[in-house]
Amino acid sequence: MALDEPQRTNMSATSAASSAPASTQLKTSGTTHLSGYLPGIILCLAVGGISLAAAKLLPAMSPLLIAILLGALWRNLAPVPAVFDTGVAFSAKKLLRAGIVLLGLQLSLGSVLALGPGVLAIVVLSVGVTFLCTVWIGGRLGIELPQRLLIAAGFSICGAAAVAGAEGATGAKQNQVATAVGLVVLFGTLMIPLTPALGALLGLDETSTGVLIGASTHEVAQVVAAGGTVGATALGVAVTVKLARVAMLAPVMAGLSLYMSRKHKVEGGKKPAILPLFVALFLIAMMIRTTGVLPESVLQLATTVQSILLAAAMFALGLGVHLKSIVKSGGRTVVLALLSTIIILLIATVGACLYA
Repeated sequence: MALDEPQRTNMSATSAASSAPASTQLKTSGTTHLSGYLPGIILCLAVGGISLAAAKLLPAMSPLLIAILLGALWRNLAPVPAVFDTGVAFSAKKLLRAGIVLLGLQLSLGSVLALGPGVLAIVVLSVGVTFLCTVWIGGRLGIELPQRLLIAAGFSICGAAAVAGAEGATGAKQNQVATAVGLVVLFGTLMIPLTPALGALLGLDETSTGVLIGASTHEVAQVVAAGGTVGATALGVAVTVKLARVAMLAPVMAGLSLYMSRKHKVEGGKKPAILPLFVALFLIAMMIRTTGVLPESVLQLATTVQSILLAAAMFALGLGVHLKSIVKSGGRTVVLALLSTIIILLIATVGACLYA
């Protein structure tokens, strides 16, 4: 039976596609695959840059806070075009982990050790006690394990970056990650005026106030904002103490991965890596910074890139913040965030007073 014209056309197209070289087909597929990511990635990077610029005009606001607020406002006030979805999902994970790796270039092992055993003990206690207490209290409140692990990591170590670091090990859902990031940025921002005021109320000098700020405040940017209101000495000490807490990211994430790996071994499912690749690269970056081989110009560039990557990732996470989901989770997560903040603030305050 003769074929009609449309059928001939379809068969001809199919034949041409099948006879095309494999390399051409792969190239076309790869280009299409990449083009699916680009709109969302470009959007997140652009908003990340805008957030950094806005933070310079609003020094009390962290660029991470601005970025996640912009994302959350867009998600809840207007529809987000589907063309951005793939790139936004990529940014929320891959760009964030790249930013964490570059964060290691801010850490010199020598500067951390120079804090002395007393301050290092404050750092270890602040991270360890806050993490464990947050996980335990969260369990008593009936919060799911992934959610309370994310909050524990963010509030005890280094804010949103630690939440991202814990995401891979916990297998948390996107809305749980967004909730933890939103809470840690919110409560950390409240710490900006609170910690300097508390230091003044207790009569602490600049150095001790810097210890208090660095050992308790959640985000690095928030530490800079709080320390800068006290003075140059307090700022320097606060940032160094905070970076010592950031250095705890690697051992805590490794321990968390080991725990979750054993848990999955019992319950089934995919086991997380004992030492995630980005954590290993974070340690390598820290060692490179310790050697002093990188010029200051390279370190400044790395800091700028790291800030943009983290802000871009925060915007991507903000786009995953559905207010209905947060409301549905109830006030328990907010209570846990508040209690976690109080715990780390108490530990840091006692430590700073003893240090003084």
